[in-house]
Amino acid sequence: MKPTLLILAAGMGSRYGGLKQLDGLGPNGETIMDYSVFDAVRAGFGKVVFVIREDFADDFRRIVLAKYKGQVDCEVCYQALDKIPAPFSVPEGRTKPWGTNHAVMMARDIINEPFMVINSDDFYGRESYEVMAKFLHSVEGKKGEYAMAGYRVLNTLSENGSVNRGICKTDADGYLTDVVERINIEEIDGVVSFPDEHAGRVAIDPNAPVSMNMWGFTPDYFAQSEKGFRSFLEEHGQEMKSEFYIPTMVNELIINKEARCKVLDTPSKWFGVTYAQDRPAVVMKLNELIQKGEYPNKLF
Repeated sequence: MKPTLLILAAGMGSRYGGLKQLDGLGPNGETIMDYSVFDAVRAGFGKVVFVIREDFADDFRRIVLAKYKGQVDCEVCYQALDKIPAPFSVPEGRTKPWGTNHAVMMARDIINEPFMVINSDDFYGRESYEVMAKFLHSVEGKKGEYAMAGYRVLNTLSENGSVNRGICKTDADGYLTDVVERINIEEIDGVVSFPDEHAGRVAIDPNAPVSMNMWGFTPDYFAQSEKGFRSFLEEHGQEMKSEFYIPTMVNELIINKEARCKVLDTPSKWFGVTYAQDRPAVVMKLNELIQKGEYPNKLF
């Protein structure tokens, strides 16, 4: 059975100023999602599932899905605030979505095989899909065998300032044990570092693995998430801005020894569009990859 790619595309992209998932950045109007789908298909994924908001479903089908016809099987599911289990209810006045792991849960009735989760507006690189596809094939029929693409921190830095990253710690077998958040990481005079409390800087191994929200799961993750979401709602369900995140759920399962998460090293360079001013650099990087022969000029 071929693994499935699950793309989280329900966000508005408010900081970007529009639906950045639909923004054409490639030479023929390709979106970042188009490159993700292209990489997944050539890595051996058999299906793509998109989590979107129902209110832009028509535009999404017309602009995005139509181009994949005959290339790969695609399905859509919708994330909505009121998709929560009884007896819980959405607090009056809440408009913020329930977070990335709630979005993953929307695909429970569609996905029955090992699957990978990514953000719609992040470029992950072809090697990452190949590494994850190999892992997902190896865990077919198993439970509690998860993975995370461990990007080398040097390959995730921004040319426009410092970044915050979760530095991953692993055991001797390469399984995730802890994630330590470091803020204001940047490369200065050839050294990757972050500031300490004494106004100095602490060096980081440039190959230290960080999470960029590329995950691999066996399908039992849906049932685990349903259970975890109920616990989350009991504690945070009446808050206006609380969110149910993937790393939170994975960490809880690791602590409870109900699952383990392999950190898969990838040499890929990550880049994404967070702010509108990031757009020109992404366009340039995509063109450079095309010139190097990594991608055809026209994907689909």
